[in-house]
Amino acid sequence: MGLITEFKEFVSRGNVVDLAVGVVIGAAFGKIVTALVDGIVMPTIGAFTKGVSVSDWKYVIKPAQLDSAGKEVAAELAIRYGMFVQTIIDFLLIALVIFLILKAYNRIRAPQAAAAVSEEVLLLREIRDELKSKG
Repeated sequence: MGLITEFKEFVSRGNVVDLAVGVVIGAAFGKIVTALVDGIVMPTIGAFTKGVSVSDWKYVIKPAQLDSAGKEVAAELAIRYGMFVQTIIDFLLIALVIFLILKAYNRIRAPQAAAAVSEEVLLLREIRDELKSKG
């Protein structure tokens, strides 16, 4: 019974619920950015690389071996780095957008913090200014 009660208290804390909401929104946001990269950014890059998709970029170590009939005998050995590049672009775009959102949020939030100065602090500032003007 104690374990269930502790678990209920843990889940009902605001931090856990906020974290869960953040994870769900983050996953949805990741899908949006992936769609942007896959549908707009990568085709644009592909246009500059003569139609080769970034996800198809690879370094062939050993080409596929074919028999006389053209049938593949041994598979190609290649380092496929295109998907890695595409994932890095996804990450950088997500990081950039999160940075811009947080920067805008901090701008909006900053004036409210300045307005929350207590009356005592204002009084102390007035006293300080008076002392400066006399001395």
